Amino acid sequence: MFENIIQKTEAFVKNELGSDSTGHDWYHIERVRKNALYIAEMEKKGDRFIIEMAALLHDIPDEKLNLSKEAGEKKLLEFLYSFELDQEVLKKIIGIIESISFKGGKKTHLMSIEAEIVQDADRIDAIGAIGIARVFAYGGKKGQALYDPDLKVREGMTEEEYRKGKSSSIHHFYEKLLKLKTMLNTETAKKMAEKRHQFLEQFLEQFYHEWNGQS
Repeated sequence: MFENIIQKTEAFVKNELGSDSTGHDWYHIERVRKNALYIAEMEKKGDRFIIEMAALLHDIPDEKLNLSKEAGEKKLLEFLYSFELDQEVLKKIIGIIESISFKGGKKTHLMSIEAEIVQDADRIDAIGAIGIARVFAYGGKKGQALYDPDLKVREGMTEEEYRKGKSSSIHHFYEKLLKLKTMLNTETAKKMAEKRHQFLEQFLEQFYHEWNGQS
């Protein structure tokens, strides 16, 4: 039964996010799933089905990918309730999806090891070479500047300020990406993040060299 549900979920997510150009497309979802299952295997923790379902569906209700927060939540719930899943399993999947978002850096209490694993997997995909590519894809789609040195790095933002305030793609490194290494839950994810975090720092160093007219 679970295999059939996973297949239907894959098809649903591909249909919903397959043409996304903000870095939240199917390939992002697939990477998060692979990372989540790898972390679970290495940590030897968590329910594989719950982890896989939450990873596949984690961006479906995202406010920035829907007409409204409510529309996204409705889409997720209608899909999940189309299956005859145990209520406790449904509650766990929905709870994970609701709790793992960055939301301006506000720490959210995670209710389970499955939530910790899926959150780590999602955050791992936001750093390193892929993370850099996604930042500029999203910034371009949103109409943000590549870099504006007159802007200040925003700290202590509300979720509303994080979503809608003025920023640039380079500022996003400081407002989110560079913070993620210290916000991971599992030892496996922390190890995965090391090289990716170093790449972020190397990229910024080279970016500023070129921005200032150096080689």
